[in-house]
Amino acid sequence: MKRLYLSLLLVIFLSGCATVAYHPTDIGRTSTPGIYHEVERGQTLWNISRIYNVDLEKIIRANRLPDASKIEVGQLVFVPEIRDPGRKKVYVKSSKSENFIWPVKGIIVSYFGSMNNMVKNKGLNIQARDGSNVVASLSGRVTFASDHMKGYGKTIIIDHPGGLQTVYAYNKQNLVNPDQRVKQGEVIAKVGKTGRAQKPTLHFEIRKNHKPQNPFYYLP
Repeated sequence: MKRLYLSLLLVIFLSGCATVAYHPTDIGRTSTPGIYHEVERGQTLWNISRIYNVDLEKIIRANRLPDASKIEVGQLVFVPEIRDPGRKKVYVKSSKSENFIWPVKGIIVSYFGSMNNMVKNKGLNIQARDGSNVVASLSGRVTFASDHMKGYGKTIIIDHPGGLQTVYAYNKQNLVNPDQRVKQGEVIAKVGKTGRAQKPTLHFEIRKNHKPQNPFYYLP
């Protein structure tokens, strides 16, 4: 009963703070120091990792987040290894150019990690109107553009700061060339059904150091 009472006090206390100090004895999870961050509108796990300069993978592991998870406004996210929360009391908003945006408007028909015809999805498949504009999710440099990538069809890959890459595949038409600089929101392709696509679909990936990431950790 006493333990339940202490837990309720902790929840009440956390609800009034955007970030609070963490002590292992509070919830008995681990001996790792850190803080809780209350998610604000428009924030992603990637934003939070940049705010505190903590590796995204460490935040994902510390919170035991499943691959298909997506954080919500008001959710408390534990940020490990932060020992002095006082210096992080003020939330510094990232500029628009530093946040990923959705590359196309449509319906997600296949999620990260799902299996389709014995092939594991390394991103998101977004069904959209044939010929719809595909835009750059983040500013960067085009490092790859091909009309005949096996399984992917017409494909574009863009490099971004911090070892990040975005992949845009199944395109009807590629509108950019290798080594071309593109701005966030710039039209780079048209939605099509090349590669494995059976209907007009964009296959979209976010990679870090060429390793596929769950796009939901980066997209608003």
